[in-house]
Amino acid sequence: MRSIIRATEVTILAALPLMDAITPEGMLAAPRRGIAQANPSADFAIYTNTNYSFQDQEETTVWQQVNLRSGAFSTWSTDSNITEVVFVGPTNTSILYINSTNEAGDGGISLYSADASHLSNAKLVASLSAPFSGLKAVATKSGDIHFLLYTLAYPNGTAYNEDLAETTASSARIYTDIYVRHWDTYLTPQRNAVFGGILRRGNGTYSLVGELTNYVTGKCNATCAESPVQPFGSSGDYDISPDGSQVVFLTKNIDLPLANFTSSQIYWVPFSGSANDAIPVNPIGAIPGVEGASSSPTFSKDGSKVAYFQMNGIYYESDRNIIYVANADPMNFDVKSLAGEWDRSPDVLVWSNDGSVLYVAAPDLGRGRIFPVPIDAGSDYKPSNITDEGVPAGMQVLANGDILVSDSKIWSSRDIYTVKPDSSATNFYFQANLVDTELAGLGPQDVSGFYFSSNSTMTALQSWIIYPANFSADQTYPLAFLVHGGPQGGFYNSWSTRWNYKVWADQGYVVIAPNPTASSGWGQNLTDAVAEHWGDYPYWDLVYAWDYVQENLPYVDTSRGISAGASFGGYMNNWFQGHEMGRRFKALVSHDGVTNTLADYATEELWFINHDQGGIFTSPNETSTYYRWNPILFYENWATPHFVVHNDLDYRLPVSEGIMLFNMLQVKGVPSKFLNFPDEGHWVLDRENSRVWHAEIFKWINFYSGVSNASSPY
Repeated sequence: MRSIIRATEVTILAALPLMDAITPEGMLAAPRRGIAQANPSADFAIYTNTNYSFQDQEETTVWQQVNLRSGAFSTWSTDSNITEVVFVGPTNTSILYINSTNEAGDGGISLYSADASHLSNAKLVASLSAPFSGLKAVATKSGDIHFLLYTLAYPNGTAYNEDLAETTASSARIYTDIYVRHWDTYLTPQRNAVFGGILRRGNGTYSLVGELTNYVTGKCNATCAESPVQPFGSSGDYDISPDGSQVVFLTKNIDLPLANFTSSQIYWVPFSGSANDAIPVNPIGAIPGVEGASSSPTFSKDGSKVAYFQMNGIYYESDRNIIYVANADPMNFDVKSLAGEWDRSPDVLVWSNDGSVLYVAAPDLGRGRIFPVPIDAGSDYKPSNITDEGVPAGMQVLANGDILVSDSKIWSSRDIYTVKPDSSATNFYFQANLVDTELAGLGPQDVSGFYFSSNSTMTALQSWIIYPANFSADQTYPLAFLVHGGPQGGFYNSWSTRWNYKVWADQGYVVIAPNPTASSGWGQNLTDAVAEHWGDYPYWDLVYAWDYVQENLPYVDTSRGISAGASFGGYMNNWFQGHEMGRRFKALVSHDGVTNTLADYATEELWFINHDQGGIFTSPNETSTYYRWNPILFYENWATPHFVVHNDLDYRLPVSEGIMLFNMLQVKGVPSKFLNFPDEGHWVLDRENSRVWHAEIFKWINFYSGVSNASSPY
C-alpha cells in the first residue's frame, strides 16, 4: 500500500517544537475535528474544528476546508451557528445548512440555502419552531429539495420544543411499565421522530411548502415507534432515497417491551406518505432466527436497494452484525445477507457509486478496518481490508471512486485521507499529530503490542503497549494496567478524550491495555464467551497479561503498578480488590463500575443483564451468576488503596454502586477517595470536569506508584 503525505503537513511539522509529554489540559484543549464531507465533484471537503480555552472557559467552533486537488487548507466559515451542512442543489457547490437559531428566537432552527463559495449570499428558506437536527436532503428531478430532520415529538405527532412547552405545577413522573429511564435521562411521552419537508425552487431561491410530515409517531403496539432510537441514535438511523421518493428508518420493535429486548426493525415509507404507510422491511419471521438489533439503513446511489446491519439475538446488544441488502420495493423487499459467515461485526457502511460494492468498517485485531464487500458476495465470502491502522469515524465514496476517510489513532485525534478501492494508494491530507501543538511529537513510535496465551481460550489475546515520553528500554517505569469497559468492546488504535492511553503514559508509566475475553475483533466466540463468566474468563486473561509483562518486559516495574478501568473495567477492579490480582497493584481506580451484582436490576437495559448473567433475576443462590460474580462476597480481602468515581446521572450503573463501594472501603479502613459529578453520566464529558477527573486520579496513582515523588492525594 503506497502512502503519500502532503508537503504542507511536513512543513508544519518542521515548524513545531517537540513536546516532552501530552498533559490532560493539552489533550482536552486540543482541537476536536468533525468528519470531512466532500462536495459532489470532490474538489474540496469541509469539517468542523472545535477548540477550548481553559483560561476563558469557552468553546469555539469554526469550519475548515481542505482542497482535495492541492491539499491546501483554509477557514471556510467562522459562524458557529452553522451546525450541519448538506451539499444539495443545482451546482457542485450548492448547499443547505442548519442555523441553530431562528428569527423568532423560540428554541427552533433555520434552514439556509447558499453557494459554499459565497456564504455571505446565503438565503433563509425556512424557519422551524423546534430544535430539529440530523439534516439529510436530495434534489428531485423538478429541482425541488426533499429533506429529512428529526426531533422529539408529542404523542400526537407534533414537534416538541422545550422552550415552548407548557409547565405543570407538579414534577411527578408516573410509569406503568419498565424503561423508566435510559442512560442519563428519564423517559417522557415525547419520543424522537423523523420529519420530512419540501423546499420548492423558484426565482433563484427555495421556499418551504406546507407543513412537515412525521413518518414515525403513531405506530404503536406494546410500545410506540421512535426514530432515531435514544440515547445514541442519530441521522444514521434513517435515510432518504437519492430521488427523494422514499424514506427508511429504524425503530425498536413496537411489539416488544423496550427494556427487555434489543430487537429493532427497518421501516420503508414513501416520502409522500405518513407513519400510517410505513411497513417493515425485516419483520421478525422474515428470515428465520434473525430477530435482533438493526442499524444503518442506507439507500444505494440509484435508490434501488437498501443496505443495513442486523444481529440475530433478540436479547444481545453485542451479537455479530450481519450485512443485509433489500430491494427498495414494498412489494418485494427480497432481503439477502452478504458474507454471512464472516466472523467480524461491521458497524459503518457506504455504497460504491455503481452499487456493486459495500464498503464496511469493522473492529479487526484492535483496529477499525475498511473492507469492500460485493453485493453478490456469498455466505462464505471473506472480505480483505483496504486500510490498516486507526478507527474510522466516517467515510464517503468520492466521484472518482476513492474513499475519503476520517479516522483517529492512538497518536492522532484526526487523520483525513483517501484510499483507493483496491488499497493501491493512500493519500493523506491531514494528520493532527503533525499540526496540533498539543500533539506535537506523538506518533506510531509511541505504541506497540504483544499477544499472549491464557487458560480461558484457545484464541491468542492481544494487548497494547503505550510508552511514556522520552522512553528508554534501559530504564524502568511503573505499570499502568487498564481494563476496558463493555464488557463486550475493546481497546483499539483510536484517540480518546476520556481514556487517552498516551496521557496516562506521559505521567511516567508504561501503559498496558489488554483485550481479554469479551473483546471484539478477534471473532464472535471470544466476544460471546464472557456471558455468565464475568469473574473468571476475563479475570484470568488479565492475570496472564500481567504475567506476560512481568516475565517479558524488563522496562516495566510491576511492583509499583496501578490498575484502572471504567464500567466493566470498574467492576473488574472491584473484583481485583477481593482477589490475588488486587494485591499485585499499589492502587486501584474504579469509574462507574458494578459493586453489588445482586443490585443489577437497578439498571435500565434489562436485556443486557439478562443476557450476560444468564437469565432474569430470581432468588439468588450460590449457583446464580448474580451471586457468584459479586465483588462484595470477597470483602474480607479488600486491602489495596482504591479511588472511586461515580456520577449522579449514570442510570446504567446507578451512583449507589459507587457510594456503596466507598462506604465499605472506608468502614474497612482501606485508603480510599470518592469523586462525584452531579452533572455527568456514565462518561465525564465536560472539559472542566474531565480536567478535575484527570487531576484527582493522577494524584492518587502517582502517589501510590511513587511517580515523580508525588505528594499525598489526601
